[in-house]
Amino acid sequence: MAIDTFHVAVCTSKGLHAIGPGMMKHDYNPEQRRNDMSFETVKAFFEDNGYDFKVREFDTSTENVALAARALGVEPALIAKTLAFKGNEKNILIVMKGDARVDNKKFKDQLKIKSKMMSFDEVETTTGHPVGGVCPFGLKQDMDIYVDVSLKQFEKVYPAGGSKNTCIEMTPENIMQITGASWVDVCK
Repeated sequence: MAIDTFHVAVCTSKGLHAIGPGMMKHDYNPEQRRNDMSFETVKAFFEDNGYDFKVREFDTSTENVALAARALGVEPALIAKTLAFKGNEKNILIVMKGDARVDNKKFKDQLKIKSKMMSFDEVETTTGHPVGGVCPFGLKQDMDIYVDVSLKQFEKVYPAGGSKNTCIEMTPENIMQITGASWVDVCK
């Protein structure tokens, strides 16, 4: 007996999906699978470490400051964006207010290296999170984490939750405590 068809089952955070006859190749999106896995990694990080933070998932994208602010109904400054930089011995994450920009001189003066952002591929390989979902939680590799003083003025901020449609509500101090981060002043 010849077998002329096959089925593949793919498990994601959205459930079990079958890929087989009659399905188009675009019905399964590997990027979405990676996105879902990163989201699950962040949720597991909080659960495994006894933190009671809800990772909110949206039907719309939160992959940049403007989209995240719109989805949450908050000012862009309240989005705690996380940028990944190449370091000398360890790579670096900087968490800062959403409308801030890195000041290269301050960065070099305080961290003693020139600021060099990671490529999209390096970000995902190093953090385990896709660009647009990068956060300082559930990281794939050990990194030096800094929180810019620009966040101190806010009671609550919203970092990403490991995927391009998630976020978490917390205080800047929560970020510091959970990650063991240090304060730094590297933004304009």
